[in-house]
Amino acid sequence: MKKTIITAFVALLVFSCTDDFEALNTDPNGVTDQQTEADFFHIGGPFQPMFLNIYRYDPAWHTQLQHNLNADTFCGYMTPPRPFASGVNTTNYGFIDFWDRWAWDIPYSELGVMTNAEIVKERAEKDFPLMYAIAKILRVEAMHRVTDVYGPIVYSQFGVSGASFVSYDSQEEVYYQFFTELEEAMATLSTDVTNRQFVEFDLVYDGEFSQWIKFANTLRLRLALRISKADPAKAKLEGEKSLAHSSGLLESNKDNFLIKGGATHPLTIFNSSWDDVRMNASMESILVGYDDPRGKVLFEDSKIVPGQLKGIRGGLPVLPAYSTEIEQRDAYNTTFSRLGDAYISDRSPTTDIQLMTAAEAYFLKAEAALRGWTGAGDVQTNYEKGITTSFAQHEVSGELSDYIIDNTSTAIDYVDPLNATSNIAAVSNITIAWDGGATNEEQLERIITQKWIAMFPDGQEAWSEFRRTGYPKLFPPAVNNSGGTVDSNIQVRRLPFPSSERSANPQGVEQARTLLSGPDNGGTRLWWDIAGGNF
Repeated sequence: MKKTIITAFVALLVFSCTDDFEALNTDPNGVTDQQTEADFFHIGGPFQPMFLNIYRYDPAWHTQLQHNLNADTFCGYMTPPRPFASGVNTTNYGFIDFWDRWAWDIPYSELGVMTNAEIVKERAEKDFPLMYAIAKILRVEAMHRVTDVYGPIVYSQFGVSGASFVSYDSQEEVYYQFFTELEEAMATLSTDVTNRQFVEFDLVYDGEFSQWIKFANTLRLRLALRISKADPAKAKLEGEKSLAHSSGLLESNKDNFLIKGGATHPLTIFNSSWDDVRMNASMESILVGYDDPRGKVLFEDSKIVPGQLKGIRGGLPVLPAYSTEIEQRDAYNTTFSRLGDAYISDRSPTTDIQLMTAAEAYFLKAEAALRGWTGAGDVQTNYEKGITTSFAQHEVSGELSDYIIDNTSTAIDYVDPLNATSNIAAVSNITIAWDGGATNEEQLERIITQKWIAMFPDGQEAWSEFRRTGYPKLFPPAVNNSGGTVDSNIQVRRLPFPSSERSANPQGVEQARTLLSGPDNGGTRLWWDIAGGNF
């Protein structure tokens, strides 16, 4: 069944796929309650689907719609070389509902995080609080990504019975719950930090609760900065709690939050098998402009400009030079830069899903210091430590010394060798070297631009940070098919609520729409997405 669906996805523009979540998500290896309790699987078993569906491993076409054909493109990391759906699709704001529902449907499905976190709560909250604490951390990690796509979500009322419809929480309410749950989880884990009961089920930290506390604490700092414009007082309060916490933040690359699923990474399939993803023009502009040594690690040299990286402008239509979208795809995917060795099938690709790194933690501290939060340390020291840690992660540290003091290199203009109408001038002149005399906005642009490079390939987080800060400055899509609902200069701010939810919970969706700051379309800003400067 999966093979049939995947084939249909590739051949038929991803329009004619199944809604049959129950069939896809049914466990064929059923066991009895007595068997699961005997090996603790009744508590630990729900964790595997939680880990593997924050960023869904399998089937890959789910992940392509969950992340890749929205956030990975919106954030300037990647671009599909094929102009799907005759060139009118979500990447250029011609929103396709079937594409845009998966970021919602997956976390609420039978295999999703919400369902399995609820199972852990029912079975573990009273007698196995340490396990429930981990479930709460995973739920926050997963669902902050969902609210950052749509805005209001079903959260506190998930699983509550007896109501005529499922009520939504506003994004502000959800974020306040996130902070409470992270603090509760860290406090619980701290009561028995050497306990090893989670080791058999942990796909990240091998059962080390001390590492989970560090991750949760860093996640709290990420979320605190996310709301720094919408609710400065709460942001500072929660951020300073993180900065003062005795367990600290992620410090080195051994602390990185990498889900070790052991299966083929979906990006490897998109990159090597389907030829559905290539470097984005914004990524080329910045990495090549900076002569960044990480560029040749993250991406493969192009063939159209031998020895150099070459990206594709996001949101291309079907161009006049090509009779079909397949012909256009073939022209671009065979000559423009693929993702690098980590996502090329015959080069020992990674199977890990990266959702947070130590480098990000240092950039979080740099911004917190820039905002004057107590305990953040020195802005420049944190900024340079973030770059250093990212270089170490990608094993290019030998080229660090010249890079970190480069005060002349800037992003470059983009030139498309196949289509001159895609050409566009560089949109940023920010340099790499720290400048203590720069304005706060210029300093923040440096921090976020380097953070954006370091977070690759987590396009969801990169898109959220771009919307929050306006940095790094990215090229707009080549065309805008939103019919005026999205401003190309501001770019897309969210995805509309999906038809699957409008059908299943219409009253809930109507309530959710009242919690938005505008209409239910891609141009409406989320609660934390405040227009104007950052200071």
